[in-house]
Amino acid sequence: IIGAATIPHRMAAAPSWEEAVPSPAPVAMTTAPPRHQPQGPPTRLRVPRIGVDTPLVTLGLDKAGKLEAPKVYDRAGWFRGGPSPGDVGPAVLAGHVDSKAGPAVFYRLRELRPGDRVEVVRAGGSRVAFTVERVARYDKRRFPAAEVYYPTLEPMLRLVTCGGAFDPVSGHYTENVIAFATLSG
Repeated sequence: IIGAATIPHRMAAAPSWEEAVPSPAPVAMTTAPPRHQPQGPPTRLRVPRIGVDTPLVTLGLDKAGKLEAPKVYDRAGWFRGGPSPGDVGPAVLAGHVDSKAGPAVFYRLRELRPGDRVEVVRAGGSRVAFTVERVARYDKRRFPAAEVYYPTLEPMLRLVTCGGAFDPVSGHYTENVIAFATLSG
């Protein structure tokens, strides 16, 4: 199951879905205009290597300022406070790893390998492809906010779910599994 994180000012998301953090200073971008123009929100995610083909729900913030988790376990969600996949910056898609009923949409996320293809369909039917660069596991207490959420000069994609051991006391997993992907050329 994924958790939630407080979304700091001027960031797409926070260091952890389980902790609140202070707001960092805004990051100024003083480079040439982006090569990619905004195209619209994502509507579907396909990850052939792990059998994912799901409509995307839109995720916002809850009353505590934390990223909402998808309400349906077999669907991933896009955080609408950040870039849309294919637009400049790190787009974040989150999904559950499992539920009491069994595996969920991102159950096999940890199986992705460098070079695997990820496709996002956007409003209007346009498609944007990404290539997985790496998949990493992080203790939720040391979530890599800068790597996941800080602005980038190119379109990037981050797929996030839970992993590691399940803590029955807290009802949460101890780690996050994150797939980092870049726009395919």
